[in-house]
Amino acid sequence: MRAAVHIRYGPPGVVRICEVEKPTPRDDEVLVRVHATTVNRTDCGFRAAKPFIVRFFTGLRRPRRTVGGTEFAGVVEGRGRGVTAFEVGDRVFGYDEETLGAHAEYLTIAQDASLTTMPAHLTFEEAAPSTEGAHYALMLIRATGVEAGHDVLVYGATGAIGSAAVQLLKHLADNVTAVCDTPNLELVRGLGADRVIDYTAEDFTRDQQSYDVVIDAVGKSTFGRCRRLLKPGGIYVSTDLGPLIQNPVLALVTPLLRGKKVVFPIPVHDQEMVEGLKALIEAGEFKPVVDRVLPLDQIVEAYEYVETGQKVGNVVIRV
Repeated sequence: MRAAVHIRYGPPGVVRICEVEKPTPRDDEVLVRVHATTVNRTDCGFRAAKPFIVRFFTGLRRPRRTVGGTEFAGVVEGRGRGVTAFEVGDRVFGYDEETLGAHAEYLTIAQDASLTTMPAHLTFEEAAPSTEGAHYALMLIRATGVEAGHDVLVYGATGAIGSAAVQLLKHLADNVTAVCDTPNLELVRGLGADRVIDYTAEDFTRDQQSYDVVIDAVGKSTFGRCRRLLKPGGIYVSTDLGPLIQNPVLALVTPLLRGKKVVFPIPVHDQEMVEGLKALIEAGEFKPVVDRVLPLDQIVEAYEYVETGQKVGNVVIRV
């Protein structure tokens, strides 16, 4: 089968399209014929081993998993003897940050992993980008305890995480303020933002409104810069470790001070997560934003584009 392979860490150019052995499902696994996948921030981190801590999970000197890719959509083509949850022919989508492998024509995944059947109305190219950004967005929202009556600011509202967060928040918070650049103001309003700040025209950290929660969906700000935006007892959360890995440390220290605080949740990947996202899609509360769709042969270009930081929503790979 064809797959995007990298045998060493490095820039996008380390990835090559190669012929590799087609996987065989174990007793508790299904074999999925991948129709669509994505290139996202998580994939870039695994490929480049950045931050360095990634190497403790993927291999210190070189990657143990040479086929990357975390999220996918496809069709069950085979299954192990012990599989009862899925049938051959089922249209499925899911997320696998442990074994990866979505940047290939086939992958195997356990039946009880982050895998479920696709909403009937979605195409493979719509379903594939439904998990990575959305599950991180949902994790941040739940960790901060957003509820009715809250004012929330989302910085980086056009990325996979930010665009999902804005959509999910409009059904929870009273007021959602989103921060993005000029070309995407109308897009973000259409996602459900009550107010939009153009960061190319003004510094969002000088905003006169105060917030119960500030979500940095791109990891480019800090608690120090955003602290003045928070109401007493307000919460700052980021998708990044922060300079000098400060966010996990602040998440331990700031709650002890009984004032404005940082939370740094640990993501959970399980079947409940992906089934919950499916329910949100079917309820019309979430639809992934797709920037562009590229063939597998152009996956290096996809990586390069994602790393410019200019993508809007998700970059989908047609396998």
